[in-house]
Amino acid sequence: MGLNTLILASQSPRRRSLLAGTGRSFCVIPALGVPEEAPRESAEPAALAVRNALAKARAVARSADALRLAPAVVIGCDTIACVPAAAGDGVCEILGKPADRADARRMLGLLSGSEHFVISGLALIELPLGRETVDSVVTTLAMDKLADSAIDAYLESGAWRGKAGAFGYQDGIPWLRILSGSASNVVGLPMERLTELLDELERKDAR
Repeated sequence: MGLNTLILASQSPRRRSLLAGTGRSFCVIPALGVPEEAPRESAEPAALAVRNALAKARAVARSADALRLAPAVVIGCDTIACVPAAAGDGVCEILGKPADRADARRMLGLLSGSEHFVISGLALIELPLGRETVDSVVTTLAMDKLADSAIDAYLESGAWRGKAGAFGYQDGIPWLRILSGSASNVVGLPMERLTELLDELERKDAR
């Protein structure tokens, strides 16, 4: 992106792979030790994802390693899954990364046989200006009704670890399908929207 360095504020190998696929050069400075806002029932899950993404990007933007790379753009992202609450009042139960196997089983039980959403918050910070750009992206998915044996098999695989909602779309799960929206968003970095935002910043810099 012009003369600016891209800094990915994440240690996720999935996000790194997605960004590498664009052909843009970038470096990785993980946002270590940044507390994420706890998942809960909320009518505004996208706002939560944006706040967490911005916290990660800000932490990296303040670091000496990032400041030495200026001019640069720090990219923060946070991805959550949410399932509409039973009350049908527009409130979603937000599902972050499962704490353990029992938590993963609970999440998969909630998602089984239902439509749900994966939401990513994006935060871009331009250095050294500190100018911030944020947005969110929503993908709608459907999960088949799962037998206990199918849940047990997936839990045994360990593929649920470190993944919002206890599943990874990139694992090629046959009982999960996208109804609308971005596949890369479900994997953890909405590349279509991120590319648009980076292109907008590049055009702004060229003026």
